[in-house]
Amino acid sequence: MFVFICARCGAELTVPLSQVPLPAHARQTYGNGVQLPVLMESGTFAVDPDPWGGPWRMWDEIDPGEAEARGIYAPVYALSDSTPGAIVIAPGDIRGTRLIPEKRGGACCGLDGADGPNMACETCDLPVATRIDDCSLWQAVRLGSDAVRRVLVDGVHTAPYSWAELVERGESTPPFEAIGTWGGRFGSSHYWSWSPQWEAAAGQTLAHLLVASKGQPVKVPNGLTADVFQRSLDTLLPAGPPRRRAVLAGPGEPSAGADVDILLVPVHPQTGQTWTPAGPAASAYPVPLPLGVWLWLVSPHPYLPVPASGGIPQDVLRDDPLPPRPNYLFRADRGSFQHTLVRLPAVRSPWIRTILENLQEGSADIF
Repeated sequence: MFVFICARCGAELTVPLSQVPLPAHARQTYGNGVQLPVLMESGTFAVDPDPWGGPWRMWDEIDPGEAEARGIYAPVYALSDSTPGAIVIAPGDIRGTRLIPEKRGGACCGLDGADGPNMACETCDLPVATRIDDCSLWQAVRLGSDAVRRVLVDGVHTAPYSWAELVERGESTPPFEAIGTWGGRFGSSHYWSWSPQWEAAAGQTLAHLLVASKGQPVKVPNGLTADVFQRSLDTLLPAGPPRRRAVLAGPGEPSAGADVDILLVPVHPQTGQTWTPAGPAASAYPVPLPLGVWLWLVSPHPYLPVPASGGIPQDVLRDDPLPPRPNYLFRADRGSFQHTLVRLPAVRSPWIRTILENLQEGSADIF
């Protein structure tokens, strides 16, 4: 485990933390006036390899060679010129800092980090971090990679869970949830929606599916997987009989056959490694999914009747009211899709570049 200390004075700025991958929804902006929860699990940190926040440069100010050196292979509106490698943690894990009031930014209901670092070391006043907790943004603290240092600390260093242990734990992410809002007519409220985490994960996965398609129609498994991906794939790819078959694969699942072209596989939540198949399916294109989403897709939770209460005998089961479900079709997160796609070298292919340009012009209604 590690603690992060101030690069100037050495004061400790965090509790002990263990490293995990950056969540797929880390850069998501969701809805309007929405209360999103904390991004990182307490006791963990992730490193964001890309710059975040201002200053910004427009695409026409950037040499294509520089963009490719930064891992960007297609035009974007603008690129951040800030220092990459920020350490992302839960707000409750920060220590020894104070807010900088004049760095409030253009926030609506909280702090958005638009004015740069808004937290300083209490000991030496060095700006060390940016807190984000504005509406429609996941709550986090981003420690500047040039303002802090990582220090290994003594303690119990547990090995990552094995794939079998992760499946047994079964910590899946539900596809629907209640979304809290601010500033409604009657104050705080909520509405039932597709999970923001699912929308961001789907955007990221859809970019990989597009590359894996090789420009041919793709068929994904029926059910919730089709609800999430099939409409988008049918819109983005040519019409016609499906030529490439995608299946869910991973620990505990039956081995895929040689006739499978694409595998939807889980990403280890502690190491960031993508599950690797063996046997005939080893040559299929692996498309990553966050483990929590993958677990729900391979083992959807049935909405079973529950014990009755309130005047009905306890041994009676009731199946009403029906579980809430959003009244609109699933839509992958546009920002997550584009952020991922422009960082895949295959986006330089003319057919993918045409799809990306059509999306940027708003001619494909899937987001």
